[in-house]
Order: sequence, then structure tokens, then C-alpha cells
Amino acid sequence: MSSVVVVGTQWGDEGKGKIVDLLTQYADYVVRFQGGNNAGHTLVVEGKQYIFHIIPSGILYEDKKCMIGNGVIIDPGVLIREMDQLKDKGLTVTPKRMMISERAHLIMPYHASLDQAREAALADGKKIGTTGRGIGPCYIDKVGRVGIKAGDLKDEELFKEKLKAAVDEKNFLLTKKFNAAPVDYDVIYGQFQEYAEKLIPFYGNVSVELDDARKDNKNILFEGAQGTHLDIDHGTYPYVTSSNTIAGNACNGSGFGPVYIDAVVGIMKAYTTRVGAGPFPTELFDEVGDQLQQKGHEFGATTGRRRRCGWLDGVVVSDAVRLNGLTGLAITKLDVLSGQEKIRIAKSYELEGETVRAMPSNIKEAAAVTPVYEDLEGWKEDIENVRNYDDLPQQARDYISKVEDLTGAPANIVSVGPDRKETLLLQNPFDK
Repeated sequence: MSSVVVVGTQWGDEGKGKIVDLLTQYADYVVRFQGGNNAGHTLVVEGKQYIFHIIPSGILYEDKKCMIGNGVIIDPGVLIREMDQLKDKGLTVTPKRMMISERAHLIMPYHASLDQAREAALADGKKIGTTGRGIGPCYIDKVGRVGIKAGDLKDEELFKEKLKAAVDEKNFLLTKKFNAAPVDYDVIYGQFQEYAEKLIPFYGNVSVELDDARKDNKNILFEGAQGTHLDIDHGTYPYVTSSNTIAGNACNGSGFGPVYIDAVVGIMKAYTTRVGAGPFPTELFDEVGDQLQQKGHEFGATTGRRRRCGWLDGVVVSDAVRLNGLTGLAITKLDVLSGQEKIRIAKSYELEGETVRAMPSNIKEAAAVTPVYEDLEGWKEDIENVRNYDDLPQQARDYISKVEDLTGAPANIVSVGPDRKETLLLQNPFDK
């Protein structure tokens, strides 16, 4: 039995879905532990593309059990649409194949309204870059102890009571503070009664089932969303998401004991991207940045927004190694670097003449640092058809070795293309 956590090491969009899909073949359970439908995992399997926002991507394997933990916030409409889309592709999601924690909180329509109203009210230079899907306001209600949990849908009177109090408060904010349209209690109530009928059969105690699985020597894979530097505590605050994205939250967000985690794999794109606002020390504004964006198809899976692109930021990844206790790296999109004569890695920052080896907590300092680069020789060969590590160009192997030396974490997995089969598994994290 092994328990493995997969997290992003950068600002999200590192290719976690593909790596989770690869590792799922060795797992019995796949668990999503945080975030909401502001995240997206894109998979390409046998030429067919799948995009997941809430359902763990392990659902593509019919003999696995997927779990949505208590740390996830759920937009029921999005979840049901995702299930319907999978059904249209011939894959039916049943309670036998997926469990939803009754302790997971629900994203309500007023959360999205508040999210969009607050972002619209900010001056251009102060905008966070939120997806507008209600993630922040939902987590605010959760921490404020006024949120609505998935299990509340099973108690009609309790749901009515909570919904009435929430609608009264949110409509006051929407209309009086933001001059926005109010939400309708009756419409929301009727909508969520329909959701309840479809989702209640999936409810269960995720913590208890995972503990039973552990005792039964099952392999468990924990799937994070976003990336380390979008963590609410450790990221480039305030340009972050509203939950803890680092590996420690796999336990909080699922009810699984931390002493039972055996390995933590950090997904690292071979270069760096970021969606939305916030500091990005290695961002490129030249034709190389455009080449990475175009060749890497760098558009957000959730929003469709163009991703900002830059050279690999070794400081960001090294921070992730420390914060997550990474036992290994999965390097994705290495093929996108093919054709570059020179490849750069930021090994540190400089700020006011001083060397900085970690992302500053002060957001102004984080935006003011200058990356200190180390240059490596690139390679011209197309590597998408490479299936053995030793067949990679020497320059590509040198690049991987440099990443390992700089971060102190070994490369367990190397991805050389978008398809499931275009991945080199150098060390299986489920092998203790």
C-alpha cells in the first residue's frame, strides 16, 4: 500500500491532469482535495481530449474509485454538466465509481455574483485576475461559518434556513455596495432541489472510506489543483487562489492522516507560465515567449485566457520542493523547448544588489526582483517519439540534470508530448 500526493510546483497549468492519469493505473483510489471549478485538467487519451474541473481525472479508468474531498468546493451545476459530458463520451459516473464528501462546501449563485462584482469594482492595477466563478466568496463563507455544505441538501429545512439568511445578506451587498443585480431565493431553491436529487446518492464519508482503503492495503493517489505559488498562505499573495494548494492540505482536505503519506510528486512545466495578474520574474515579452505560448498551446483550460510565458524559474520550483516536501519531480512539456538554441534557468534573484533565493513575501519586492540566469545549450531534435530516457538528446538530459541539481529533487517522470503514451516513467512513486 502506498499513498502519493500530486501537486503543482508553479502557478498552476503544469500538466497535473496528465500525470495523475498516468499514475492512476497504479492506484485504487484517486482523491481531489482542494479548490473548485476555477481549475482545469486537460488530458489527451488516444487522440481524444478530456477537460476536468471538479471530477478527479482518474475517472477515465473504470476500475478506480474517485473521491471529492471535504476541502473541495463544488458548483453542483458544473459537476452535473461534467458528468453529463462524460456520459456523452460513453463514460457513466455512478456512486460506485465516485464519492462526494458531505462536508464539501457548495458554491452558490450569489458567490459568483459577488466574485464578479468585487473584481469589477477594483481599479485596473488592483485586479486579482479571478475567474469569477465564486471561489473566493465560497471560501469566505466557509471560514466565516455561514457556508452551505453538500450534506445540507439532505435536510430541506436546514437548507432553507441557511439559504434565506445567505440571500438576504448577499443581496444587501450586491445591491447596496456594488450596485449589482440581486439573486432570487425561489430560483436558487428550486434549482438546488434538482441538484440534490442527482447528487445525494454520491454522498459519503470520504475520510472513513480512505482509512478503510489504507487498512486494506490499497494505493491512494491525491490530486491537487492550481500550483504551489497560488497557495493562500505561501503564494504570491494577494494574486493567489483561496485555498491551500500545497501537499499538506491533501490530509486536511480529505481527512487522511499525514503519517500515511509515502511520496509527494511535484509537477513542473519545463518552462514557466502564469494566467492572470501577479509577479512573474522570468516572463518573456519577446518572440521566444510567443514561441513557447504558441507551441505549448498555452491557453487556460478553465478560462481560455492566454497564459503568460517565460523561462523556467528555479527559485519558484525550489520553493515548491521545500514547501511540499517533494520526493520527486514530473517534468512536463519538455518537447516545447525543442528548437531553442539557448535555454535559460533562473537560479536566483537579485534585489537591490542582494542575492535572493526564495520568492519574497512582500508583493512589491516579488515584482521588483531580477532573475539571475544560467544558460544551457538547447537541442533541435523533435523528442515526441522518444520512449527511453537515454534516447533523449544529451542537451535535454543536461537540462534535466541541471533542474535536479538546482532544486535538490530527482526527476521521476518526463513528459515529451501531450498524449498519455508520450511519458517516460523513470521512478514509480508507488514503489516504496
